[in-house]
Parts: sequence; C-alpha cells; structure tokens
Amino acid sequence: MKLSNYGEFPADIPVIAEDDIFLYPFMISPLFLNDEKNINAATKAIEDNSLVIVCPTKPGHDGEREYASLYDAGVVGSIMRKVSLPDGRVKVLFQGLARAKMLEKVSDEPLIAHVDVIPSVEVNSLKIDAILEVVREKVRTLSGVSNYFPPDLLRTIEENHDHNRIIDLICSTVKLKKEQAYKLFIETDTEKRFLDLIDYLIDEIEANKLQKEIRSKVHTHIEKVNKEYFLKEQLKQIQKELGTDTARDEEIEEYRKKLESKKSKMSEDAYKEVSKQLERFSRMHPDSSDASMTQTYLDWVLEIPFGSISKKSLDINKVEDQLNKDHYSLEKPKERIVEYFAVKELLELRGIKQTKSAGAILCFSGPPGVGKTSLANSIASALKRPLVRIALGGLEDVNELRGHRRTYVGAMPGRIVQGLIDAKKMNPVIVLDEIDKVTRNGRGDPTAALLEILDPEQNSEFRDYYTNFNIDLSNVIFIATANDVGRIPKPLFDRMEFITVSSYTPQEKYEIAKRYLIPQELKKHGLKKSELTISKPALKELIHSYTREAGVRNLRRRVAQMSRKAALMMLKNSKLSKISVSVKNLNEFFDKSVFEIEKTDKVPVIGVVNGLAWTAVGGDVLKIESIRIKGKGTMQLTGSLGDVMKESARIAFSVVKTLIDTRKLKISAENIPVTFKEKEDGIKIDPSEVYKRYDLHVHVPDGATPKDGPSAGIAMVSVIASILSSAKIRSDVAMTGEVSLNGDVLPIGGLREKLIAAHKADMTKVLIPQKNYERDLDEIPQEVKDAMEIIGVKRIDEVLKQVLV
Repeated sequence: MKLSNYGEFPADIPVIAEDDIFLYPFMISPLFLNDEKNINAATKAIEDNSLVIVCPTKPGHDGEREYASLYDAGVVGSIMRKVSLPDGRVKVLFQGLARAKMLEKVSDEPLIAHVDVIPSVEVNSLKIDAILEVVREKVRTLSGVSNYFPPDLLRTIEENHDHNRIIDLICSTVKLKKEQAYKLFIETDTEKRFLDLIDYLIDEIEANKLQKEIRSKVHTHIEKVNKEYFLKEQLKQIQKELGTDTARDEEIEEYRKKLESKKSKMSEDAYKEVSKQLERFSRMHPDSSDASMTQTYLDWVLEIPFGSISKKSLDINKVEDQLNKDHYSLEKPKERIVEYFAVKELLELRGIKQTKSAGAILCFSGPPGVGKTSLANSIASALKRPLVRIALGGLEDVNELRGHRRTYVGAMPGRIVQGLIDAKKMNPVIVLDEIDKVTRNGRGDPTAALLEILDPEQNSEFRDYYTNFNIDLSNVIFIATANDVGRIPKPLFDRMEFITVSSYTPQEKYEIAKRYLIPQELKKHGLKKSELTISKPALKELIHSYTREAGVRNLRRRVAQMSRKAALMMLKNSKLSKISVSVKNLNEFFDKSVFEIEKTDKVPVIGVVNGLAWTAVGGDVLKIESIRIKGKGTMQLTGSLGDVMKESARIAFSVVKTLIDTRKLKISAENIPVTFKEKEDGIKIDPSEVYKRYDLHVHVPDGATPKDGPSAGIAMVSVIASILSSAKIRSDVAMTGEVSLNGDVLPIGGLREKLIAAHKADMTKVLIPQKNYERDLDEIPQEVKDAMEIIGVKRIDEVLKQVLV
C-alpha cells in the first residue's frame, strides 16, 4: 500500500492521539482506542476511506485529546481493520506510510488537522554512507551490551540502503524519551538525523554498560550473601550439637513466663489450650511451617489482657455531665442512657453480680450525622474505659467476627478478640457501627455470631475459632448504631433496645454549630475566636440554604470550608486581623446554596397535595400529583412506587369512589364528560359516574428515587378526590397517615422527622392521625409545634374538610 494511492498532500485528515510511544513509517501496529475522540477519528477515516495521522501526546498530557496537548508530528497511515472489544474499547490495525506534520487544526469533533508529509533532504550520499557505517558500528556495540536488537533486525539494518528507514527502525527499537524521539522524527535533514542518532546511541551504550556492571556486582553480592547464609546455618547446627544454641530456648522460656503470669486470670480451658500449643512449639523444628503458625498463635493469645479490668467505678453523675457537655438537645436519648447506667451503678453498689443480668444492648438508631457514634464516645470518656469501634458495614464473612480456624493460611483472631487486645482491657466500650448493614452470603451469617456476642446469657463463654477457648465478654459494654432498624434481622432485633436519635431542627443545628462545631473547627484550622466571626443571620442562612441533612455532618464540613477560606485570606493579606461573615458576603465563602425542601407557594391548586415522608437521612415533603383523562375508570401509578404505596393508592381510589357514591364528596355536573349522543338526547348523568368516565394518572416526583411506606394513604385520597371533584387543595397544608377501606385514618411512624420537614417547608398546617397526636406529640420540638397548626384526624371526611377549598 502506497501513499500515492490516496489524495495529494497537504490534506485534511483525522487525528488519533497515542499516549505511550512514537509510531514510525512501515510499522503495522495494533492500537487500542478507549476514548470517544480517538474512536470518532478512526470511524471518520474508515467511512471516508481516508488516511489518518497518529500523533503522540506531550509529556504530562497523557489521556488528553486536545490539539494543543499533542506533538505536531506523527505517522500518516491507513486503518487496515477495526474490531469492537467486549470491554468497550476499539482495536484497530494501523499501517504507517510516511512521516507527517500537522499544520493547523481543522475541527474538534472528531479532531481533524491540515497535514503535510515531512520531506527528506539528502545532500552528499558518500558522506551519509560513511556516517551510516558509524551508526551500524554503534548498533552492533549496543546489541552486545543489551538485548534491544534481535538477529533479524541487525541483519535488516546491515542490508538496508534506505537511510530514513534505517533511522526509523533504530528509533523504534531504542528506548528514547518522547522529546528525543520527536527531535529525530521532525528533522528533515537526513545527515542531521544520523548525527543526532549517533549521540543518542553513544549515551545508550554507556548507560547499558553501567547497568551490566551493576548487575554483575549485584549477582556477586547475592552469591556472597547465600554463602554467608549457608555458613551461618552450618554454624547453628554445630552449636546445637555442642549444646550452645540458646536463642530458641530463651524464646520458649519467655512464652512460658508470660503464660504463668496470666495463669491466675485465665480460665482453665484457655490455660490448657495455650500450654498445649506451647509444648508443641517447643518440640517442632524451628524452620517448619507449623512452627511459624504456632508462634503466631502464641503471640496473639498471650497479648489478650486476661483479667485486666478498668477499676473506675460507675458514677451516674459523671455520665450525665459528660453527655450534657458533649451533646446539645437529644434529651430522650441522654435520659435513656443515664437510666441504663443508673441500673448498672445500683447493681454495683449493692454487690449484685451483673455478668448475666446486665440488661439489653443499647442501639442508637437514626439518620447519618446525628451523633450516634459520638454518644458512644462520650459514654467511654465518662466511664474512663477504652473505646473500640468495629465497623460492620458490608461485613459478610462470619470468620471476621469469630476468627479463622488455624488450619487456614493467614488465620487470625476475630475482630472482637482483636478489639480486646487493642484496648488492653477486658471491659472496653465496643461500638458495633452500622449493624443494619451486615450482609449474609455463602460464607456464613455474621448476624448469627452477633446473637451470641450481644446476648448477656451467652457472651460470658464466647468462643473464638482462632483461640479455640472461651473468652468472657460479659464485662464489655456493647453499643450498636444503625440507620434503618427495619433491615436488622428479627432475632438480632430482639437482643437490643433501640434509642432513636432523631433529626435536628434548624434552631438545634444553630445551637450545635455555635457551641461545638465552630469552636472545634477554628481550633483545627489554627484560628482564634476573635479572628473569624459569623453573624446569627448568616449562620441561620448557612443552615437553611447550604446544608441538606438530618444531622450536622455537612454543616461541620461547611464550617470547615469557611475556616479554610478565612485562613487563606489571612495569609494572603497580612494586615487582615479579623474576618466577619454576614449574609451579604456568605456567597464569597460557599459556591452555591442547596435548597433542602421546596417552599410552599400558598396558592391552592387542583390535583397536587403535600405528603410527608420518612427517609434514612431525615424527613421530606413529597408532592403527589394527579391528572384525569377521559377514559373508563382505570388508574396509572408512576414514580418508582413500592408495593405498599401502590396498595395505598388503590385503597385511596376505592375510598374516594365510596365517598362519591354516598354523596359525601360533591361532584359538579360540569366535571362529568358526556358523549355527543347523550347530550343530544338530553340524558342526565349521575354524578357518581365521574370515576367511570375518567382515567387517572397519579405521580410522585422524582421518578428515579424509589419510594415506599405505609403513610401516604390520606394524601392519595386527597389528590384523587381533588382531581375528580375539581376542588383545589391548600398548598400550605401537609399530611401523613394511612387510610383503611372504611375511611379510618391509621397511625404512622417517623412523625418527628416528618414534622420537621414540614416546618422547613413553611407549612402552616399539618394533618396527622389522631393516635399519633395523642401518643407522640410530646416528642416533637416546641419550635415546630409553635410554627404551625398540628391537627389530629380520625376519619378521611375530616381530612377533606381541612384541605379541599
């Protein structure tokens, strides 16, 4: 295939970028294309039956496909074959034809350049032939000290008379840097190319000679080290025969001393197991694999802090003080924690043994960032006990908890025993983080191991597979955390007592930021209190418009971001001694606001209702929409609804039909579509026919987010009743509650989070089930109750009276 078979040059042809190497003419190379620009360029060349130029990227621009990031020279050639690979890449077989240079960019998509062939200038053939002999000599020398040139390539260089072809062959074989390769590639003067190549070959020869010398020295050194090793091994055997090798005996004696010092604190079966393994170790050959495994076992088990207990006695006042010091609000959780430890203190004061009657395991449940783990930290600080955190998220191997049997390679104790070793005490506070995210697969069920660990009746004899003896966990205080308690298996659920750590209100977030987050972050960033101040309106705006969460984790990040920018401003301007953040300059510290919940517009509309939802990250306001279309009375549901919400919608549709049939929901005659014949004949249509003559479409935005739960019933009834009766729904009213077929409003969960969400959305009225009103209203923050009217409803008729206008 010749260049002349294609159009004349200069020409506009597609450009393919190559990250790794320079290609040269007459090379047939496979290219693997994994980015869109290169693939588009190859496709363009194949479709137009044109050539393509392959240009390497400049150093430091790997992966970039812009014109400026490429060398302006490359190889013009043709694509012989193109194959799409299963992993999304495209493989093309490229044949180079000539060196070429890009003169200017023509387009970006795909990348096309105006390209011309690089001419070759040869002046004095006798002189070039003489230089060529020098090049061949250098190549022969380099092949003697390296493995760059195979015999067939050397023969080609010796026999070929195409000067530029010889240069390209040598350059493609020798490992030149991109910049060196480019200078040789772009040069038009053949004599100059040869002379530059000789310089590079001389450097490469010297470098390879040095490498060969170093390799020789290293080989000699290794031989010497091996010789010393064998001599030392022989010396050891001689010393052993003479009875003078005491190092191993000293090691075994050290293990025996450790074991005897712990004997009084260990259980009988633990002492027996460790003694047995120590005796086996003393009889083993030191170089056997079993000896190494047994020594590792002894190292682990003799680090377990048998009998080491924190002697600090329980003081309920200190626990309460520490919780109040570290956490604002959270009154119910703190009260329950204090009660839990009050029982323990009373048992301790009266000398009642509590190893098997320590009570339920506490589990803090709630959205991320509300302070579940930090509550456990406060408990550990108050009790003066070490804290061990075991992250259970994604844990799927039961051996991670129970330990691996010693027959397996790389066996080690389970996380519980490792936690005791790290804590150096047998009564630490162990936090089992994200217990709701433990998964089950073919390697066992970790939740089954957790049943034994968390059961006060069983954990005094917890057996780790690695240690192979019982360990007493009855003195350990276990505290679990979870985001969604519904995902915890029922048997494990029964072992725990759940303390709900709910969402914070905006006012609570303000107090937490003022008392804890801002002082802590200023200290972390090396700022004094006087150097960075934030006004009360600015802090409230930061909470309101720049964070989206139930807890305060993102709020802490925002405060940290503000502190970083303040530190930078102070370093750049040495005269600046104080930075004040106000509502006016808040956007200088943060890129954009994140509106958590859409505000109500107060304008009543038909077919849109505000429902309240609980999520794992707090409450939310869901707008449920509905439209009607002339049809036969069917209903379509969209919005990624789960089975429970779909059932709620069907029940709601039946309830509305009943209300229409019993005349409790008035339907105007204007709302009923009639056929031309019915109109012409003067037939009067019963208002109850309305739901038979429309198809309904109920949608819950946004459609990509899965939604489910038993609390959308009354909202579904309201939106269907509104669209069929053409009555408007008050936009400043939100609601939550399930509905029965008889029209009773049933109680729901997650009321606190839902009401906080309604408060953030500026709702003036919220409808909740009467049972929730009587039972749960005292758990709602006072500022939420003061900001809006909360009404308890028993029947769906009461709901429609409140929302339809």
